[in-house]
Amino acid sequence: MSRNVQIGFSQRIQLEWLEMTANLILAGHTRSDIQMLLNDFLQDKLSIGNNTKSTNRRKAISILLKIWVGVPKNLEPLRNEGLEHLRRLPNEQHLSVHWGITMAVYPFFGVVAETVGRLLRLQGTFAAASVQRRIKEQLGDKETVSRAARRVLRCFVDWGVLEDTSEKGIYQAAPLQFLEDKKLAAWLIEAALVASKADSGSVGAIAQSPALFPFNVTQFNFRDLETNQRLDLFRQGLDENMVALRKY
Repeated sequence: MSRNVQIGFSQRIQLEWLEMTANLILAGHTRSDIQMLLNDFLQDKLSIGNNTKSTNRRKAISILLKIWVGVPKNLEPLRNEGLEHLRRLPNEQHLSVHWGITMAVYPFFGVVAETVGRLLRLQGTFAAASVQRRIKEQLGDKETVSRAARRVLRCFVDWGVLEDTSEKGIYQAAPLQFLEDKKLAAWLIEAALVASKADSGSVGAIAQSPALFPFNVTQFNFRDLETNQRLDLFRQGLDENMVALRKY
């Protein structure tokens, strides 16, 4: 049965563009300023010499703005804390922040990540065609779905979480990133829960979600999640630790 997931993330977005967008909002620039600065920065990289409204450059800017500038109102607290993590953490830990906010804003990104993560656990390597087939089974056999999944996969390679193998179209995982910062881990658990469209879930299952395949998010105690005031913690049965998005 096809899931109802909007695609939206339809361009090959570079990590440095996300970093630039976040830095611009941290520096206090307005949305219109950021849009203009991104356009200037990308004009020799995307849709060169073309300034019509439907260029890939404008679509990429729209995605960047939605991820870090104009997030849905219910995700503003998550976005704001993500910006604080970028401000205080070293650059080598920024990937997990961009990953978390992207999958929360664009669940399609999370669906592709989850599919890739499952295949890597099963096989160690995977073919792009296998991802395409599984995504189509979930979201429908449409060219827009196929094209967007292909671009997200290439983003994973560009972002350094997947590596090409010697065999064309076959990918393997890059080395895991260990997240030892407990506040960041609690934030990423929330982002993964939002992306899953569930209100609650098992802490262990979320921390080991295939959608978080580039990261090891197990270096925290259940009570460390209390640092995230947007999460409620509770136990289910005798010993299952659960987490839920707090309702306001």
